[in-house]
Amino acid sequence: MKRRDAIKTLGIGTLAATAGCLGGFERQSAWRDPPLVEDRPAAVYLPAITEGMKMYGETTAGPYGVALTYSYPHRFWTAAGSELQKTVVEADDSIHLMASLWDAETGTVLPLDAGVSIEILRDGDLVSEEVAYPMLSQQMGMHYGSNYVLDGEGDYEARVHVGGTSLSRTGSFAGRFESAETATFEFAFETDDLYDVELRRLGDEAGSRGAVPAMEMMGVPTGKAPAVADLPGRHIGRQTSADALFDAFVVDDGSRFGVDGAYLYVSARTPHNEFVLPMMGVRATLDRDGTTVLDGARLARTLDPDLSYHYGAGVEGVESGDALTLSVDVPPQVARHDGYETAFMTFEPMRFEV
Repeated sequence: MKRRDAIKTLGIGTLAATAGCLGGFERQSAWRDPPLVEDRPAAVYLPAITEGMKMYGETTAGPYGVALTYSYPHRFWTAAGSELQKTVVEADDSIHLMASLWDAETGTVLPLDAGVSIEILRDGDLVSEEVAYPMLSQQMGMHYGSNYVLDGEGDYEARVHVGGTSLSRTGSFAGRFESAETATFEFAFETDDLYDVELRRLGDEAGSRGAVPAMEMMGVPTGKAPAVADLPGRHIGRQTSADALFDAFVVDDGSRFGVDGAYLYVSARTPHNEFVLPMMGVRATLDRDGTTVLDGARLARTLDPDLSYHYGAGVEGVESGDALTLSVDVPPQVARHDGYETAFMTFEPMRFEV
């Protein structure tokens, strides 16, 4: 049941606790403090409720494909180094705006390090401007978002500002995504449309290990990592740490990646939905016959059209019998929606036998 239908049927006081709708919330504060699973695992889990979304539009700006979507204002957790901070819904928050960002040529989702902000205007006057945090959601995958204050119902203009990136880029991405671009959207804010966004209580499933399936968002990419079988090079293996999946590969001829010798890279992803896990600090040590041939080298955060977002470095070579150890000293610097906030924080070293 959608919130507006429940309100019309039952009145503003309370909503019935029937399948598919929430109970015990007043209309104006239904999203202010939604249920949160108690005794959450230190892993990806099914949240107490899931929220739908709607789209305001899709466009291109320079090399970027950009979509602007919205949902109820809701809490999220931001990362600052090894700490998470909960951002609660403020009394004047009107809407949660989300910008999805991808390469318009290949459809590759772009977790950029240069920042995204959303500026909202009404009749040419600035109403609100906030940094849009890089975020992970079980339904939307990788996107940028925050809660925004609007000046009542009516017509607005949203300007999504995308900064250029200093990330390493390889293949056909080399030299791209360096300039700042702005995508503009005209939209009408109507509370009835917002209340029409679906909410669902998961019931007894809430808190169990797992993830809600990703949405089909009218062709908007969610940032799903490439299938392991489709990635180039020798697959050294998969390990798990902090509930994140790490697949290590080596490409013996690393010339395409601008390195002499071989190219060692790691594809990191969430379990279940396998979204890319960006903005980490990953180090690699390679041992061979009692000798360390690579000693805690930082793997560069890199964008590539075939590998997507990954962590890589040039090495002289990787041989059978080598031992590769990966360590994460900076967890993903992305905000998280419910279900991801307890995972991907405290990592144990991972060892791969070649």
